[in-house]
Amino acid sequence: MSAAGPEGARVSGEVNIAHVTLIAAAAAMGGFLFGYDSSVINGAVSAIQERFQVSPAVTGLTVAAALLGSAVGAGIAGGLADRVGRIRVMQLAGLLFAVSAIGSALPFTVWDLAVWRVVGGIAIGVASVIAPTYIAEVSPPAYRGRLASLQQLAIVLGIAVSQLVNFALAISAGGSALDPLGPLQAWQWMLGAELVPALIYIGLSLVIPESPRYLARVGRDDQARAILAEIGEGDVEYRLSEIHRALGSEPRSRLKDLRQGSFNLVPIVWIGMALSAFQQLVGINVIFYYSASLWQSVGVQESNSLLLSLFTSVVNIVGTLIAIVLVDRAGRKPLLLTGSAGMAVALAVTAFAFSHARVAGEQADLPFVWALVALTSASTFVLFFALSWGVVTWVLLGEIFPLRIRAAAMAVATATQWIANWLVTVTFPSLRDWSLPGTYVIYTAFAVLSFIFVLRYIRETKGRTLESMRERL
Repeated sequence: MSAAGPEGARVSGEVNIAHVTLIAAAAAMGGFLFGYDSSVINGAVSAIQERFQVSPAVTGLTVAAALLGSAVGAGIAGGLADRVGRIRVMQLAGLLFAVSAIGSALPFTVWDLAVWRVVGGIAIGVASVIAPTYIAEVSPPAYRGRLASLQQLAIVLGIAVSQLVNFALAISAGGSALDPLGPLQAWQWMLGAELVPALIYIGLSLVIPESPRYLARVGRDDQARAILAEIGEGDVEYRLSEIHRALGSEPRSRLKDLRQGSFNLVPIVWIGMALSAFQQLVGINVIFYYSASLWQSVGVQESNSLLLSLFTSVVNIVGTLIAIVLVDRAGRKPLLLTGSAGMAVALAVTAFAFSHARVAGEQADLPFVWALVALTSASTFVLFFALSWGVVTWVLLGEIFPLRIRAAAMAVATATQWIANWLVTVTFPSLRDWSLPGTYVIYTAFAVLSFIFVLRYIRETKGRTLESMRERL
């Protein structure tokens, strides 16, 4: 096979796509833990609030504590990845996931639970930077979109497995996360079960190769050549020289390299930050963090609410699989535009459905017809998110930044994502108590704004080499 991209890059030889897919899938295990850790709290929210007798605001802070850690983890991951390599950073993330799982399962108070959630959040932030960066750097251009999509597929699988585990543990304990299951309550087992995938992730990180672009950066060209040949990059010497040209004279990417002038940032960094923020401001993680308590707040029983959360995760997987098929065919921008439009309509319908809830004291009830409408529209929202912003955001963040600033820019953009995620998560319990329909109207407005942003600022990256992105500065 031989091809010349739009930039004239020479790519020849057979790509070892099966081997590259296995490498990318192993790296994407960080995404699985990302999804698992982010969503596992969903089944435990009500139990934690009752167990520690805390207010909705404190509950929101506890749930969102992981996101503050995620912002920190995302902020430090790029620098660490350039200093010690992508693989070592993966191993650090796996260790933090394992420690957090044990600590979260055995808290003394809600505040030390929050601390362990921060530790897990740091691991999430690190994994959210390193997995798409690594996958983009080992993927041939023609397959990069689909391989980068494995990160989001792993995230949604992690979300689904966490909901399945939560449901199974609650049923085994008698139907409630507060019920005892052996020496611990069910919600403690929910949080502690993450130890298993954390250990698997550490094991996988021991058997995959280092990024050839990192190896070229630190002068280990022989190893970089071997890995480029192993994954089928065709003209290895040309690809290696292309990487070195893209690296330029910068030994590593630093935060100061992102500035243009004294204070302003390079435009592509602003675009990456906005892309990350919009992915969260549409309220997607309200579904994954709070869906069980959300459905309970409108009259659904706890066991049924956990089952609905599991159903939503299945819809998420279906949408992600659709995106994986389309991302290298339809392109990144068309998928984003489709997703924004679909999410805006679905969120508006959800808000209207929730406006029909009947409230008596602290009890709420949603009539069956409107409950069905709310479930359908919320699921449609998740589907449109999954087939667009869920996958494409991570693909673009791995692609759009020039190599010499990629790690630092990726860290800033991902930290922005976690800060926006934190804002949505910490405010939802209070906003829900204020007005559930009004809350969804806010998310609808952000979906509309995301459509305008994509139309105006996002350029197509399908089929381009990573090194060619330097012209976007």
